[in-house]
Formats: sequence, C-alpha cells, structure tokens
Amino acid sequence: MGNKVERFFKIGCFCIMMISALNVGAQNLINGKKIFETRCLACHQSDGGGVPNMNPPLDGSTNVNGKDIARMVKIIQNGYDERVALDGMYYNNAMIAMPDLKEDAIADVLSYIRNSWSNKAGLVTLAEVKKSISKNKVNKK
Repeated sequence: MGNKVERFFKIGCFCIMMISALNVGAQNLINGKKIFETRCLACHQSDGGGVPNMNPPLDGSTNVNGKDIARMVKIIQNGYDERVALDGMYYNNAMIAMPDLKEDAIADVLSYIRNSWSNKAGLVTLAEVKKSISKNKVNKK
C-alpha cells in the first residue's frame, strides 16, 4: 500500500513541477512579446521580417536560430553599427544599444524571438544570459 501512495505522490509532484515549468516558459514568452513590441517591432516588423537592406529579419535567421546566445546578448546590450551580411543579404541600419534591459528581460525577448514566426529554437534561460554577459566582458579585455 505504501508503494502506491509514494508513487502517486511522486507523480503528483512531477506534474506540479511540469505545470510550473510550462507557466514560467509561457510567462517568459508573454514578457518577451511585450518587450519586442515596444523595443524591436519598429525595425524588425511584426512578422519578424525586418526591412530589406536596412534591418535584418529575425524570422528564419540563422543567427536567431543558432546556438550563439552570447552574440545576440552582446548585440542587444551594445547595439550594432556595422554593415552585416546575413543569410545572403546585406543590412546597413544601425541597431541601438539597450543597456537598460535587465538580464531577465533579455532572456524573455530572446525566448520570444527564438520561438515566434517560423523559429523553433527554444527558450533562453536567465543563466544563459548571465553566462553570455560574463563571456562578453572577458572577450572585451
């Protein structure tokens, strides 16, 4: 009898943890969408398509869907003002720096971007953003 109660307890705990994890992920995407709409939409457009020859697309971008989280964090924090080649196209418009975005907000907006439109790259965690910021600081020296 004890094994059944213990098993149900473990299954219940597991279910609660999974629901909590899903809620956190959903909240990250909701927060990320709000940040995107206020900070990014004007240049990258509501469909993530960007503006040809000016602002690179986020939808389907190899950078967005890639594994180099540190690069994206660095661009968000420091901006980018060089001509960039991305997926066979060139883009010239500078991206403004957003040093005021807190680490959790960066994780949220990257999670939203990496999981919107046709992107299916996965969530970005706060730990990944913190690690990226540390990595970027070391590389500056």
